Amino acid sequence: MFEYTIFIMLLPLLSFIVLGLAGMKMQHKVAGLIGTCSLGIVTILSYLTAFQYFGLDRVEDVYQTYVPYNFTWLPLGNLHFDLGILLDPISVMMLIVISTVSLMVHIYSFGYMHGEKGFQRYYAFLSLFTMSMLGLVLATNIFQMYMFWELVGVSSYLLIGFYYPLKPAIAASKKAFIVTRFADMFFLIGILTFGYFTDSFSFWFSDGGADIVMGAGTTPFIPGNMLKAITAGGLIVPTALVLMFIGGAGKSAMFPLHIWLPDAMEGPTPVSALIHAATMVVAGVFQIARMFPLWIQYAPEALSIVVWVGVFTAFYAAAVACAQSDIKRVLAFSTISQIAFMMVALGVCTVGHDSLWDNHAQLGFMAGMFHLFTHAMFKACLFLGAGCIIHAVHSNEMALMGGLRKYMPVTHITFLISCLAIAGIPFFSGFSSKDEIITACMHYSPVVGWIMTGIAAMTAFYMFRLYYGIFWGTENVEAHAHHTPHEAPLSMTIPLIVLSVITVGVGVYTTLAGFLGWGGSFGSFVTASGYDYTIHFDVKIAATSTVIAILSICLATYIYKGETQPIADRLYKQFPRLHRAAYKRFYQDEIWQYVTHRIIFRCVSTPIAWFDRHVVDGTFNFLAWGANEAGESIRPWQSGDVRQYAVWFLTGTVALTLILLCI
Repeated sequence: MFEYTIFIMLLPLLSFIVLGLAGMKMQHKVAGLIGTCSLGIVTILSYLTAFQYFGLDRVEDVYQTYVPYNFTWLPLGNLHFDLGILLDPISVMMLIVISTVSLMVHIYSFGYMHGEKGFQRYYAFLSLFTMSMLGLVLATNIFQMYMFWELVGVSSYLLIGFYYPLKPAIAASKKAFIVTRFADMFFLIGILTFGYFTDSFSFWFSDGGADIVMGAGTTPFIPGNMLKAITAGGLIVPTALVLMFIGGAGKSAMFPLHIWLPDAMEGPTPVSALIHAATMVVAGVFQIARMFPLWIQYAPEALSIVVWVGVFTAFYAAAVACAQSDIKRVLAFSTISQIAFMMVALGVCTVGHDSLWDNHAQLGFMAGMFHLFTHAMFKACLFLGAGCIIHAVHSNEMALMGGLRKYMPVTHITFLISCLAIAGIPFFSGFSSKDEIITACMHYSPVVGWIMTGIAAMTAFYMFRLYYGIFWGTENVEAHAHHTPHEAPLSMTIPLIVLSVITVGVGVYTTLAGFLGWGGSFGSFVTASGYDYTIHFDVKIAATSTVIAILSICLATYIYKGETQPIADRLYKQFPRLHRAAYKRFYQDEIWQYVTHRIIFRCVSTPIAWFDRHVVDGTFNFLAWGANEAGESIRPWQSGDVRQYAVWFLTGTVALTLILLCI
């Protein structure tokens, strides 16, 4: 039924190979068209898959899991490493997200990257990145997920360091690669622990789910031997899951492994949209969602780790975003905060009165995945809008902007729509998903709920600080005199319009559906249990969060909308240390630098290096020296003089005779 889904993987791979090998012999437009057309076909196939999958009849009210392809790649005793394609609600939803945003980035890049050296190489890397993420979400087992997880890391390294002649770009790409590889080490240890004690790398499917429909000729899954793992120790599976979560925290930039993401802004702005909106940073969220039945059945207490890491990360990133002046870094810390919202939503999804299938229990899962979907659209729009702004003023700094609304009307309107969405204003997509996250948090713990409500208010404040700093405020006449800002070309504005239309369309329907109790919203497709879940807003929570968001926007308007910002200037003067600390990201980079250079390198690496050079190398050098000296000492014995040999023979004979006589 879904045999065509293999082309969703093969087309971007083929595009990468063609552009990688022959791209430099092509014209820019030809290379761009090859990459964009292949992604266009992938997008069509992804939407076809979604319409066909969600249009099928449910089995016992649950969507079935389809595996059109799965074959053994590497047998290893009782285990075998498989490669295949798995279709279930969250993987099909991710197909829509990845293909849509990636296609918009491909189209947008025609204008943004026009005339850039390495244009063909750029599109080859985009194809590799998209293929890697598609392989990750379609994986049939944990090990395949890890393979494509690492390919995502490699392709992000290549894209972040695209401007390789620039030292900051190279430093940023290495930083992203090293930090995420460090986290991935824990992911791999968790996978190996899980595989060793369960005799399987397959995902665990709960008893409440529908049967898996295997395609013709597919390798059957090895069911996980949970009894063996539990017998070996009750903490085996929870430990493996927490180790995997550390890998996800690194990829999704959770504190303190977030330090790579702001520096990743050194790559081209469309790359930032791709990394931040739909692919790399949501991989950690998807990993938790994919393994969620394991978490909920064997490690529900460990989900509190996910919750509190997410809560702290969301607050920290929001606080830093309030002080940044580089528009891309404001959006970068906004991404960190919003990804943390998704993590918290998954963490607060706990066992309810009717086990996993209780509606309040599964609300967090649905809300987290819903926010992943909505955030992908409006955050991609924000980053691509930032690219249009940078394209117009040739700077990332808000100080060189201001008053751009009259020069860039399309960018202004689409950016405003996305800001309203991320702020959680009704009839925009972010309202529905964020309100459900806060509701789930309130059910989990009122303390967590109110903290997340406060962070949502901070989100509205810093996003409208950014909006007013770019499009209102004081126009930098001197900077604009040298280069008059202008609207971006159609290749760049059309993706903005498409993404903003999705943001408004989804927002209008889901807002009305949530208040009026309509079906067909996100909960009808993706839930923790697989059963249909009709979204009903908690009116008190929705009203409270909306009022707080509006008050935050009003506060940002009062401080930043005018030609001058006397209140902001006064606050900077009254709290210079606090502002400086927030601007410097609370010195997290300096702390990591101190820990790595002064503690790890000096106190750990240096003694190990000394031990390696002097003890290990010295021991083997001594053995080599001893063998050489022994050889030099006995070399004269092999002189070839028969008379000398006779003397030694007689001497030895006499010595042995005397010894025997003495005995």
